[in-house]
Amino acid sequence: MAVLRFGLPVTESDEDVAEFEYEYDAVSLGCRVRVLAMATIGPLVTGYAAVAALLALVTAVAPRAHFSTAGVLAAAGPGWLAAHQVPLRIDGHELGALPLLPTIAALVLIGRTASGAAARLELVTPRQGAQVVLAIVGGHAAFGLGLAFLCAGGPVTADPLAGLYYPLLLAAVAAVAGVARQCGLLELALERVDAVALRGLRVGVLAVVALLAAGAAVLAFGMVTSIPTARNLFAHNTPGLGNGLGSLLLSVAYLPNAVIAGTCFVAGPGFALGDVSVGPLDFRGGPVPGLPLLAALPEDSALWWPLLIALPAGIGVVVGRLLRDVAEEPMARLRAVAVATGVVALVFVILAGSAGGPLGGGPWDPVNLRAASLSVALVAWVGMTGAGVAWFGGPRPERDGPEGLLDDEDWAEEDEDLSDSEESEEVEDAVEAPESEEPEDTAEGAESADGDTPDLAAEDD
Repeated sequence: MAVLRFGLPVTESDEDVAEFEYEYDAVSLGCRVRVLAMATIGPLVTGYAAVAALLALVTAVAPRAHFSTAGVLAAAGPGWLAAHQVPLRIDGHELGALPLLPTIAALVLIGRTASGAAARLELVTPRQGAQVVLAIVGGHAAFGLGLAFLCAGGPVTADPLAGLYYPLLLAAVAAVAGVARQCGLLELALERVDAVALRGLRVGVLAVVALLAAGAAVLAFGMVTSIPTARNLFAHNTPGLGNGLGSLLLSVAYLPNAVIAGTCFVAGPGFALGDVSVGPLDFRGGPVPGLPLLAALPEDSALWWPLLIALPAGIGVVVGRLLRDVAEEPMARLRAVAVATGVVALVFVILAGSAGGPLGGGPWDPVNLRAASLSVALVAWVGMTGAGVAWFGGPRPERDGPEGLLDDEDWAEEDEDLSDSEESEEVEDAVEAPESEEPEDTAEGAESADGDTPDLAAEDD
């Protein structure tokens, strides 16, 4: 019998089947290699090209700048490393406080690429998804290591080991997140977590978003109230279209760093740029870099700043209210709050540690977002407040009291039982009373009848 395979009629002999299965495997292998190659090379080329395009734009419009394609491509290498959080050394001075917006864009690009590759290859298991993750991670590690070696000897250098493992870690996180849903990794992870912990994880993510929103709100308030200062910084400190565009792009790139700093300010520990310290409880002013984004920094302290701590405490109240009905046992609710608090503390330790770092050894070195103090403060404001609300605001299981003691409901039921028993006894007495009297009357009547009969007989005699 003839069948149709790949558009060709063939017979179903064993040799033909084996031949076409081999061709099918060969086609599948070739397709798999092409997809994995594109998933590996695509984010690298796209990220490098984006960095080179931005540098070319700034160089082209900057005054007294000599534009060359070779120079732009050479400068794009350190830019790509900086986008992947690899610390750089500029003329011997370390730059570790790198912008986070390019890093976020790189993570999104890697995640979408991994997800698309898994979908095209129809991967459905975590074991199958590992090949996409390994391909992307290996490509980023090799590319970062190669760029670090190429930058050696130039004005901007990077440690080759850092060029290896920073892109490797970021690519691993983004690629795993990209294939998690397609390859069933997310479902596998959720199956190993009970309902209480899962609810705590979700509420913890919501708390992280709320805290970042609070930091963004504080930053927006500072920017709105300092618009004249920002305008002066653009006008006086950055003359020329190219310099102004570079300052604008730099401010936008450091915007996530500023949001995290705003969260540090709201939570209490604050942050520092060298000797300048900004916090609701500790403020030391001073000169700051002429970046328009830094116009949001206050010049003097205000008495109402400590009231901002109510924002993370209010988020803790919301966490407690969301978790107060997760379980009937109070200890289970506390476990959910602990999971949510752990998510908040871990995420902000990573974010605050990534947003700060050395700043070239100048007067504003280092940028310190006080990651450890921020974590402890968030545990206090979010965790302790949420635990109190979840403990006292949730339901409590009914407990049996000591023997011989009855609560109000038991007393009411006991009274009803007693009243019912008394009524039943009265009814029984009322029913039994005539039955007991009836034989007595009959007996008396019989006795009277018996007594009367001899008398009558005697009278007749």
